[in-house]
Amino acid sequence: MANLVVDIGNSRTKLAVFNNREICHFETHESADRVLINRLLDQNEITGSIISSVRDDISTLEAVLIDRTRYTRFSATAQKKINLSYRTPETLGLDRLAGVIGARSLYPDRNCLSIDAGTCITYDAVDSSGEYSGGSISPGLAMRFNAMHMLTGRLPLINLDEQFYDWHGHDTVTSMLSGVQNGAFLEVKGFIEVYSSHYPDLQIILCGGDANYFDTRLKNSIFAHTFKTEPHLVLIGLNEVIYQNND
Repeated sequence: MANLVVDIGNSRTKLAVFNNREICHFETHESADRVLINRLLDQNEITGSIISSVRDDISTLEAVLIDRTRYTRFSATAQKKINLSYRTPETLGLDRLAGVIGARSLYPDRNCLSIDAGTCITYDAVDSSGEYSGGSISPGLAMRFNAMHMLTGRLPLINLDEQFYDWHGHDTVTSMLSGVQNGAFLEVKGFIEVYSSHYPDLQIILCGGDANYFDTRLKNSIFAHTFKTEPHLVLIGLNEVIYQNND
């Protein structure tokens, strides 16, 4: 069974074709339109499809998928394996929920912490029984750099520097790099410590556009044996929802 999975995020759109539970084709674009969706449907024998979007209007894309596939409309109630005790499930970001579902499908008997290092950095844990009660959202790396530039009078706009490892800065630019990059890593490290104190034998799964930055630094930390980088975690979760709705 081939499924088309579409994840529309704040910064980019990821599309994957799954053959059962294995990705056989992957693309990423700034956005998706009918032409792109129809091309993927023409090139692959797609049976099922699903979209997760942080944007409002996906009706045009949905219309194509409804017409040509067995489409699953993703929502908090469309999945069956996670027990949501989140107080406002209707406001829960679908990308966060999909990441939790993906973590649960990869490690069904473990306590899991999904860390999505994208436009925002999100932390979401699901326990070994499938219970999800909530998580945390903080600014991502680019958002932190942009905020310092936009909300001050003199700080320049700079970007992530993966070669910067110093523990403090020696001028304005390196001080900004230290504040953002070291600050974000210490935040991630601190959240892992807190979640580990609440969830024994915690499996950490890292995804998102800045996952490689944190992956490099976590490999040199005491958490090296507890985490895995899975760039397609959200897509894996969405594909799992298709299966749950077609059993």
